[in-house]
Amino acid sequence: MNAAVAAAFAMAAVLICWGDEARAYRPFDGTDAAVAETGEIEIELGPAEYQRDASERSLFVPDLRINYGFILNWEASLEGDIAHGLTAGIPGASVIGGQALLKGVLREGALQDKPGPSVATEFGVLLPGVNAEHGTGAILDAIASQRWDWGTVHFNAQIALTRDQHADYFLDTIIEGPHDWVVRPVSEVFYESDVSLFRIGSALIGAIWQVKDNVAVDFGLRGARVNDRTAGEIRAGVTFAFGVSTGADLLSGLLATGLRGTHWP
Repeated sequence: MNAAVAAAFAMAAVLICWGDEARAYRPFDGTDAAVAETGEIEIELGPAEYQRDASERSLFVPDLRINYGFILNWEASLEGDIAHGLTAGIPGASVIGGQALLKGVLREGALQDKPGPSVATEFGVLLPGVNAEHGTGAILDAIASQRWDWGTVHFNAQIALTRDQHADYFLDTIIEGPHDWVVRPVSEVFYESDVSLFRIGSALIGAIWQVKDNVAVDFGLRGARVNDRTAGEIRAGVTFAFGVSTGADLLSGLLATGLRGTHWP
């Protein structure tokens, strides 16, 4: 393997690894200390998201996470992305970011309409990918959230054993605007380090539009420093939730709303 090919695959490895952290709250890399309601399915979908790392370009179509509240204060989640390399030398299409996770609320607080901070944990397995991310790993996250009249703050402290069997840690802070605003501004900063491969410092600004109690649309712009390179990302998606027996009603309601807003000639 010549030096150019080796460099391309090294760059691809960093692109793939940027995203091992649990993404359980769109459009962030961190998450909040809340879970899906018991018997509820929550879908977090990014239909198409664009990422740039130095001269490399990738498109994620789609970015998907499914959460299921199986008992009070606990959810099971499965997530993954289909990545399409847009740069010569980077693998064309691959399934990456696969994770099987459990998340539980350890202390009910502000996010459960109780006094004080909400505290949760999330842990699970990093799954092998297709055409990338061979091997398995493990992840453990500690989460705390607090809400005030002016906004909500979430803290994440995460450790992981990557698929390459490296130690990785991730520290993250999310700040949201007032929860009762229909459209609330959001921001996030995080630092991540794979002790043998990369260091990332990142910031995101964006907004969440709370369409209904169980439907939210998000948008975010991320800038980052990956080792000595700059990187950026555009994220946009939707989160919606429904009871196992009411999914068809939710979908038909969304369709009817769309049709009412369409003016036919």
